[in-house]
Amino acid sequence: MNIHQTGLYHIYNRGNNQQRIFFMEENYTYFLQKCHRYLKPVSEILAWCLMPNHFHFLIEATERSIEPIRSGGIAMPAITNGFRLLQSSYAKGINKQESRNGNLFQQKTKAKLINGGEDDSLTVFYYIHHNPIKAGLSITPEGWEYSSFKDYIGIRNVTLCNKQRCIDLLGLSVIDFKTETLKVIDEEKWKEFFYRFSSGKKMCQTPFQASDTILSAPLS
Repeated sequence: MNIHQTGLYHIYNRGNNQQRIFFMEENYTYFLQKCHRYLKPVSEILAWCLMPNHFHFLIEATERSIEPIRSGGIAMPAITNGFRLLQSSYAKGINKQESRNGNLFQQKTKAKLINGGEDDSLTVFYYIHHNPIKAGLSITPEGWEYSSFKDYIGIRNVTLCNKQRCIDLLGLSVIDFKTETLKVIDEEKWKEFFYRFSSGKKMCQTPFQASDTILSAPLS
C-alpha cells in the first residue's frame, strides 16, 4: 500500500485466506490501541469498522501522512508505515495468543483514493458503517460495537476519529447520518459505485462484504 498524495482514502484488508483476525472481544480493543499508536499520529481517521475477518477505514491523508519514513533501508510514506506497523505488531500478538505461525493478514492492504467528491465520500462512509448489517452480524449499525457509528450518534465517546473534521468534509448532521445509514442498500448501486471506485476494474462484489465474514464462529 502506497499513498503518495493527500486526499480521502478507503483503506481495507482481511485475514489471509479469509481467516479470522479477531478471535475474542479483547482482540478488537487491542487492535484499536494499535490504531491510536500507529495511525492517529500520521492521519485523520474519519470512520472505521472492524469485522471478524477484515477491517475498513475512511482516512484523510494529510501532508504529514505522505512524509517519507525510512524503515529497513526502504523509504515509504508515513501512513504506509503506520499500517505496516499496525498489522505486523497486531499479528505478532495474535500469533502468540493462538499459538500459530505465518501471515495473519493478506500481504497487500488496499488503499483507494476517493476522487468523486462529497457524494462518493459519503457513500464510503455509509458503506463502512453498514457492513455489520450486510454481513448479518447486527440488525442495526449501533448494535455492532466495533465501528465508529456509536461515536457519531453520541452514545459513545471514543477519540480515534476526528469527528469534527469528518462533519466538515462530508457535511454530516446527526439526523442525516442516522437516516442515510439505516437505508436499505441497493446492491446494484453499490456495485456500480465500486466499479467506478476501482478505476474500471470489474468487481462482482463490493469490498469484503457478507461472503467474507465468518458467521458461524463466536466473537468470544
